[in-house]
Amino acid sequence: MKRKILAYNFEFSETLDHLRDRFDVDIFEKINPKIDPDFLQALKHAEGIVGLALPVDKELLDCAPSLKIVSNNSTGFNNLAIGEMTKRGVMGTNTPGVLEDTTADAIFGILLAAARRIPELDRFVKAGHWKQHLTRNEYAIDVHHKTLGIIGMGKIGSLIAKRGHLGFDMNILYHNRTRNLEAEKKYNAVYSELDTLLKEADFVCLMTPLIPETENLIGEREFKLMKKSAIFVNGSRGKTVDEKALIEAIKTNEIHGAAIDVFQREPVSAEHPLLQYPNVVTTPHIGSSTHETEYKMAQLAVENLLAGLTGKRPKNLINPEVLD
Repeated sequence: MKRKILAYNFEFSETLDHLRDRFDVDIFEKINPKIDPDFLQALKHAEGIVGLALPVDKELLDCAPSLKIVSNNSTGFNNLAIGEMTKRGVMGTNTPGVLEDTTADAIFGILLAAARRIPELDRFVKAGHWKQHLTRNEYAIDVHHKTLGIIGMGKIGSLIAKRGHLGFDMNILYHNRTRNLEAEKKYNAVYSELDTLLKEADFVCLMTPLIPETENLIGEREFKLMKKSAIFVNGSRGKTVDEKALIEAIKTNEIHGAAIDVFQREPVSAEHPLLQYPNVVTTPHIGSSTHETEYKMAQLAVENLLAGLTGKRPKNLINPEVLD
C-alpha cells in the first residue's frame, strides 16, 4: 500500500506528478478542512501534507496520527502550530528565498499606483470622462526624490529600498529590530526610531512579519503621526494594522491615501470600507503571484516534502529540533 500525501490548495499540482509512482496523492481544493468528510478521512492515513494556508492546529494534528511533515507553500508559516507539531515529531517547512524580488516588485508597484492614481485614472478614462486636458482634480503626486520609510528591513524590505533609492532617487528611512548595515551602505538607508520615521516619511511601507509584537503595530496613534500628505503601504500581513484606525485615517484625511495588499480577513469582503475610497489601492495579496515565482515555490515545497518523507533533512526545515 502506497504512503499517502495530501495536497491542499496547491495550484501547481503537476509538480507532484513524479511522486505518484511512490505515493498515493490526494488533491483537495476549495474545501473546508474542518468538516470535509473526504479530507478528514484521508487525513487519518496521511504522512505528508503540502499546500497553502492550511490551518495546522491541535485539532487537525489529532486527526493525523501518521503525519510526518507539513510542507507550507509559502514563506510565512503563521498557519502552522509549530510548537504542537514539534511535540508530535511533525516537521514543518516553508519556501523562503524565492519570492523576495517578485514581492518587492508588487509592493513598489502598488506604491506607484497609489501615488500616481493609476487605478483611479484608468477607471476615469474607461468611463469616458477624459474630455479635455487634465485639471488639478486629476493630478497625482511625485515619487522620485521623496522619503520612503520602511518598517521591517528584511530581505523584501531591502529590495524595496533598492528600487526606491536606485530607481527613483528616494531617501530611505527604516525601522527594524536590528540595524541593517548592508542596506545602509548600498542604499544610504538611515536607521530611525519608529515615531521619527512616521513623522518624516512621504511613503510609509510596512513589511514586518506577523508576530505578537507587531500585531496592530500601526493604529490610530501612528496614523496621526504621519504627514497628511503621506501614503501608507501595507505589504506585510493584515493583522499588523488596526484596520478601523486606517479607515478612520482615510475617512478624515489624516493621510493622503493608502495601498493595501493584505487584509485582516482574506479574501476581503466586497463591502469592506477600504474598497470604497478612490485614494486606496487594493490588491488581493499578490506579493508572489506570478507564474514563474509560484511555480518555483511549488517545486521547492515538493522538494521539502519528499526529503521529509525519505529520511532526509528538508532544506527549509522550520523546527530542526524535531530531528534532535
